[in-house]
Amino acid sequence: MRSERLCFPVLLVSLFLRGVAGAQSTPAQNPSPSPPQAQTLAQKPGAVTISLDDAIQMALVHNHNILAARTTIQQSEAEEITANLRPNPVLIGDAQFLPIFQPNEFSADYIDDTAQFDLGVSYLFERGKKRQHRLQAAKDVTAVTRSQVTDNERSLTFSVASQFINVELAESTLALATQDFESFKNTMDITEARYKAGDISEDDLLKIKLQMLQFQTDVSAAKLARVQGLSDLRQMLGYESITADYDVAGAFDYQPVKGNREDFEAKALQNRPDLRAAQQGVAAANSQHDLQKAIGKRDVTGQVNYTHITYNTVSLFGQIQLPIFDRNQGEIARTGYAITQAQEQEKFANGQVLTDVRDAFENLRSNDQIVGLYRSGYLDAAQQSRDISEYAYRHGAASLLDFLDAERSYRNTQLSYRQALASYLLAVEQLRQAVGTRSLP
Repeated sequence: MRSERLCFPVLLVSLFLRGVAGAQSTPAQNPSPSPPQAQTLAQKPGAVTISLDDAIQMALVHNHNILAARTTIQQSEAEEITANLRPNPVLIGDAQFLPIFQPNEFSADYIDDTAQFDLGVSYLFERGKKRQHRLQAAKDVTAVTRSQVTDNERSLTFSVASQFINVELAESTLALATQDFESFKNTMDITEARYKAGDISEDDLLKIKLQMLQFQTDVSAAKLARVQGLSDLRQMLGYESITADYDVAGAFDYQPVKGNREDFEAKALQNRPDLRAAQQGVAAANSQHDLQKAIGKRDVTGQVNYTHITYNTVSLFGQIQLPIFDRNQGEIARTGYAITQAQEQEKFANGQVLTDVRDAFENLRSNDQIVGLYRSGYLDAAQQSRDISEYAYRHGAASLLDFLDAERSYRNTQLSYRQALASYLLAVEQLRQAVGTRSLP
């Protein structure tokens, strides 16, 4: 082959001219790849494009699981109404000594002088401020429920952000695969021309065609990953809330995060809704304990009766249980232990928050270092190696195997960088979830 007949000085001259004069081919023959953040696909006319903030807001408004969870707050607020209700008065009435079996004795005088009629009202007087304790216990349960729903929203926000990043990764990968495919097609055309001219063997041509198959496979796989990613994201946003042909728009790029672990831990202890729910759970347990102690105080039932039997009279009645055996001591003891349980759960939640922040922070640092390695020069080195090998191969100064190896190294480096960048962005989202806020320095 011609590449085997060329001497080493010719190769050096070719590479020197490549470095001084730049690419000798036209831009259409050797397009320069753009950075990942600049790689975007052509949008369909009229297609809806959403940012990450838009996606999160749509999910918080339309996601059916969150909408269902929010009804638990309304249910708990309805329980507050029930807890604050007073007992209903009881209306009592009776008629006695009616001559049902001696109907001939029915007369006005018998009804007035012998029969007895009673009409009364009774009312349960709650002692120990039971109603106030019931209301407070219900309000504390509502507070816990509200924090739990907020924690569900925090988890949904993380899931949406993670899926959004996966879609961005798929689109960036598709843009890279499409760009490589178009560039390699030019190389394929040159290879076929060299084969027809007798510069390369048929074996080299077949190897190039097989490599073209790999590029086509990469494009197809990237398209499938993008479609599936958008479909999964749509389900999180609320399937009916957005059209099927929507797309995402965001800066799929490195975003440095500053701050130390101690600051993030302090902010997490203030913001995490699951920790707040655990703290409110202690208050709810105490209010339940107070309610059970109030229930241990027996209530008084008062009754006023109007009686007609010859004369019109009024009777007063009152009754109260004697707390000899049942003083609600079992429920009082149970809720006392429940306070200890809630306190232990609060301590666990506090430790879990600090653990989450530590893990997320270390994960972010590790991924930041990996992305930094790629950005420190490896991306440029892979680009330059591919460009040099491509130029040398097109001009017969490099073997086919050298060119294909440089092409594979470039593609693997670019894909690995995009995956590392996606892992870094996911680590940022994990830290945001661990801290409980999206506002990171």
